[in-house]
Amino acid sequence: MTTRAESAAATRRALLDAAAELLDLGGPEAVTLREVGARAGVTRGAPYRHFTGKDSLLTSVAAESWERMGDQVHALRTDPALSASEKLSGALRTLIDVGREQPHLYQVLFRRRANLPGQLGDGMDRLRRQLCGPEGDPAVAERAAERFQGEFLDIVTDLVGKRNARRYGALLLTSAHGIAGMEISGHLDTGTWHTTADELVDTLVRMVTDAGEMT
Repeated sequence: MTTRAESAAATRRALLDAAAELLDLGGPEAVTLREVGARAGVTRGAPYRHFTGKDSLLTSVAAESWERMGDQVHALRTDPALSASEKLSGALRTLIDVGREQPHLYQVLFRRRANLPGQLGDGMDRLRRQLCGPEGDPAVAERAAERFQGEFLDIVTDLVGKRNARRYGALLLTSAHGIAGMEISGHLDTGTWHTTADELVDTLVRMVTDAGEMT
């Protein structure tokens, strides 16, 4: 017999899956609680019992995506069969592949931070937590993103050492973000630049690997 908690978890899972599908198909504008509920095949009021609104729902989708990316980078980092440069290349491509394959999700992952814990004042922050709960809490997405960044930083550390890791880590992530953005927007034209996103990743990895060998 299915318990109430199991039923609620299954409904939430269906809502998140439906939201992710709608996001991929039509971008954030296509994601509404009504459309998500209809696609998930749940009652009309079900989405509103799990999420306070569209932003709460998209925040949860983003949190799950950051968790998946963190898992992927962790698997790369702990794979003994890969070299340090192969791990770095794989980690960068994990990020760029999301932009390439799910551009609308990518935009949600990197949307401007707003209404995060501590930015609204203690009283409003408590109210936000009461309303959103863990499902739509921006802090959950923040922690998931920080985990991804931490796993990535550990890979960079293995190449360039702890003293230089954050500087090179920030350079690599901002470069990967720029590569993804150029590719998504269509401005990474091989006719103009005579290169591809994958070739640029290879160049970044070589540069950082060489820098690590010099330290």
